[in-house]
Amino acid sequence: MNKKILMQIKSPMDIKGFEINDLESLAQEIRAEIISTVSKTGGHLAPSLGVVELTLALLKVFDFNKDKIVWDVGHQSYAYKILTRGVEKFHTLRQYGGISGFPKLSESPYDFFGVGHSSTSISAALGMAVARDLKKLDHKVIAVIGDGSMTAGLAYEGLNQSGDLEKDLIVILNDNEMSISKNVGALSSFLSRKLADRRFIKFKQDFKRWMKQIPKIGEDLLNYAKRSEESLKSLFTPGILFEAFKFNYVGPIDGHNISKLIKVFQEIKQVNRPILVHVLTKKGKGYPPAEKDPTHFHGVGKLIKSDNKDRPKKLSYSEVFGQTLTKLAEQNDSIIAVTAAMPEGTGLNLFRERFPDRFFDVGICEQHAVTFAAGLAKEGFIPVVAIYSTFLQRAYDQIIHDVCLQDLKVIFCMDRAGLVGEDGPTHHGSFDISYLRHIPNITIMAPKDEIELQDMLYTSLHLKGPVAIRYPRGKGVGLPLKQEFNLIPIGKGEVVLQGKDCLVIAIGWPVTVSLHAAKEIKEEFGKSVCVFNARFAKPIDKDILGLIKQYSKILIIEENSIIGGFSSGILEAIIDNNISLSGKKIIRMGIPDRFIEHGPQSKLRSICGLDISGIKKELKKLVLSDQ
Repeated sequence: MNKKILMQIKSPMDIKGFEINDLESLAQEIRAEIISTVSKTGGHLAPSLGVVELTLALLKVFDFNKDKIVWDVGHQSYAYKILTRGVEKFHTLRQYGGISGFPKLSESPYDFFGVGHSSTSISAALGMAVARDLKKLDHKVIAVIGDGSMTAGLAYEGLNQSGDLEKDLIVILNDNEMSISKNVGALSSFLSRKLADRRFIKFKQDFKRWMKQIPKIGEDLLNYAKRSEESLKSLFTPGILFEAFKFNYVGPIDGHNISKLIKVFQEIKQVNRPILVHVLTKKGKGYPPAEKDPTHFHGVGKLIKSDNKDRPKKLSYSEVFGQTLTKLAEQNDSIIAVTAAMPEGTGLNLFRERFPDRFFDVGICEQHAVTFAAGLAKEGFIPVVAIYSTFLQRAYDQIIHDVCLQDLKVIFCMDRAGLVGEDGPTHHGSFDISYLRHIPNITIMAPKDEIELQDMLYTSLHLKGPVAIRYPRGKGVGLPLKQEFNLIPIGKGEVVLQGKDCLVIAIGWPVTVSLHAAKEIKEEFGKSVCVFNARFAKPIDKDILGLIKQYSKILIIEENSIIGGFSSGILEAIIDNNISLSGKKIIRMGIPDRFIEHGPQSKLRSICGLDISGIKKELKKLVLSDQ
């Protein structure tokens, strides 16, 4: 499809000049552009395809040179990006130096709040609405939130205060899961037209004030009328829930009918109190594979792939985790799997199929997931909580108070630890060692390869208290999985390469990279490097302190924030054990003290020096130095 209309757009304000027929054609052009680009770059395909008409209607009615919009999570923001940045920039989506896959303050004046984690939009939009009123300004603030994000408590905390303050705020609920039959849909649409009309809203408010003034019986009549209205609406819509939060509820609305969306938005634009518009969309709209399987096409890699037929298949760490946990659960019926809306992403889909009664997806509710697991542990089960490292941050308080303080046996399996790639700084697992290491009672491990991940899972079942295992996004090194597992001595690492000229202490997947770099140093300079696989970030292996005494040149490597991470723990142990550093040179490598942008995982690791070339460069400095 050509871009006849799309290429005419130089500013989002241009949308206002198009007629409905043009907007409908433009919607198809935008979908084609999203599919074409994501097939090359990867990204959140299905969510963005579902909100194209919604985006066009918002830009048609509102003026985002003045009005403000917050897209929850940002998975659905691609059409908005195309129309606010220009289609010519969209091909750089998620590429290093290109545009982000999420709304980002520094990227565009039309991005009003940076997002990436779910359920923040209502709270942020309310803050903006309050700020607007304090500044005595006059513009609209809109939050667009998906039904998935409405599973998180934060969304309801935002709704609760919004209704209480009765600020001028529009919340658009993008519901791509609910299915409504034609008859009910028609009636709901009728109710929506009536409820959205500003004259009706004004009449309702005036009528309430009039009834309250009737002596003795006014309040009773008002309560009866309110109950009657809510009863009628609740027969056909979930509006009663939002009315309880003091929001005017409008919907459900067909989210792919541009004309109807525009009419509703024009009406609610005149309302100056909290209002929620319930919009029904189809996830993956316009791309049949995504419509058929929206879960798979929610976030995808490149759809156009190079020919890798001759390469041996390597399992991802997520797959290794899922297969191993399932096998362990066959031997131990106390194992329970818990995830927060990520069964496929964490590799737990196999466990779910095999043990549906022992699998729990709690939705986007990380805090609940952790405390729910604590309750299971208290009653003698072994809950394994599989959550991406970046999302576990949201449950920090629960990890401390509900799990570690009570020394309960909850196993945290932190997928996507370290640099994840194109999803960028909101999704990098940069901080888990730092935010977990100082909590009492917890044991923290990181495997160098697939086999060690299997053994760490097995070992964690034999520990008494809380355990965290972190592992990276992507494929392992290609080792065949074991069917029998070994216990790893707690707090004990291992020397994986002998050497006398320099010591490398690494944890997690950097161990394997360090081995390659050490071998190249040996081949090129004749210097031998000892490589130590720490395996544990907590407790620190005391053998590390013995090795540090033996070597004068030491390199410590981790894929975690260099501040407060694994290497910080080693330096603390050195000081606490009164080990002299006189005559020694120690270099630390990790994720630097800044937010790392989006781009290919290999590129980001190279920028941080966490690849063979970067490690070899630091080793060369050490082994060839005069110290």
